[in-house]
Amino acid sequence: MNDMTTEYVAAFDAGTTALKGALVNGQGCIVASASSELDLIINGDYREQSPDQWWQAFCSASRHMIEQARQSESEFNVTRIRGIIFSGQMQDVIVLNGERNPVRNAILYSDGRAEEQAKQLAETYQGGAERFLNTVGNRLEGCLPLPKLMWLREHEPETYARIRHVLISSKDYLIAQLPCECVGDVAAFSTAGAMNIRNGQWDAELCEVAGIDMTILPHLHNPQDNIGTVTESAAQRTGFSAGTAVYAGIGDAGATTLASGVSHPGQYNINIGTSGWIATVSPEPFTDKPGAANLAFGVEEGFVNAVPFLNAGDVHKWVTGVFADGDYVEAHRLIETSKPGSNGVMCLPYLVGERFPVMNPNIRGAYVGLDPDTAKADMMRAALEGVAFSIRQGMESFDAKPTEISLIGGGARENAWCQILADVLEHPIEVFANADILPAVAMASLVFNVPDLLQSVCECTVYQPNPDTARTYAD
Repeated sequence: MNDMTTEYVAAFDAGTTALKGALVNGQGCIVASASSELDLIINGDYREQSPDQWWQAFCSASRHMIEQARQSESEFNVTRIRGIIFSGQMQDVIVLNGERNPVRNAILYSDGRAEEQAKQLAETYQGGAERFLNTVGNRLEGCLPLPKLMWLREHEPETYARIRHVLISSKDYLIAQLPCECVGDVAAFSTAGAMNIRNGQWDAELCEVAGIDMTILPHLHNPQDNIGTVTESAAQRTGFSAGTAVYAGIGDAGATTLASGVSHPGQYNINIGTSGWIATVSPEPFTDKPGAANLAFGVEEGFVNAVPFLNAGDVHKWVTGVFADGDYVEAHRLIETSKPGSNGVMCLPYLVGERFPVMNPNIRGAYVGLDPDTAKADMMRAALEGVAFSIRQGMESFDAKPTEISLIGGGARENAWCQILADVLEHPIEVFANADILPAVAMASLVFNVPDLLQSVCECTVYQPNPDTARTYAD
């Protein structure tokens, strides 16, 4: 075995907008990285992506990353990569044939097409929606994969007949192409709508009532489980060495919770990516909180409790495109020229429906309070304030009073937004200076089995709430 300082872990995140990779050494440093953008396929309210594009992006990113490491690290050799581990978007429906090839595009988490099937399931499942919530840990809604599989059976019967495997996370499709096994982790599959969250097993009664054959569902693992090795054919496509260990990995919400260091009630992490969430941990699922989602953690005992939002970083991207021609530097300048409260303009930031406080795929956003003096700077700031108020509403749904609040994700790069959040939440916000790398290092720590690896690279800036501004927002 090589000294751990000269070993590496390849960590990937298969997100909605991009697939990102990072090569992490045994000291927690990123020695190479790569990214490939992904396309979103929109058809009305439907949201889909191509699993083949995920695989192509992964192959491109992995080869680029390995070549970069060869040029920058004198001791690097591809055989010194100790393992490959992934995080990725959850709550997708990825359906494969017997050769593990996709039979259609993946249906994404933000697609709520199966509302009618969710209602049918609530009517036929003994105990209805309440028992479903207590079993699964999440509410019975049309965005869940189980009712979406019912939708596929009803609306695309020929496609459904070809299905031999179902995956729920983008990362698991990539894993299936490496060791050719269909697996999933308990955190990501907590969002499937078919797993008993307390025992981490598929619920046979739920699957039977939904009419879903359990044999198409994958084996469940904890994130740190070694589930196979890279095959020779996958090695030729990716540049990794055949025989390199592959780990189950963890869904994106679990990865960022792990990366943020949240480990007990009262600690909260806010993630602002394209969508967003607030996460904490507790000994039990939260089944009495409107809009709350629950994940089996898998890394440790207990559960990740989250309030998810469909609208977060996508709102920032939208206003930047509309009011600043896509220039984020100009967007920052405009945001700071409008004062807190946006001169009376308020924004309901619902671009793609919403999940909290009510799941409604059809709701759309609005501005309120426009007058002849309203400037585009006010409309930009109001949009970010609107997301911040959504986050405050979500935070208030938890029982434990915040003792620590951290922020991670792309939204953390806009420091005006960080200050807005501190003021709206009336609480200091810890913003990780190297937020982009922390999930990769967190996942690498699972492969290296070094829990304190994050401490060696964790740096943060604290945004303190301004009392006067906080009062303005409270009013």
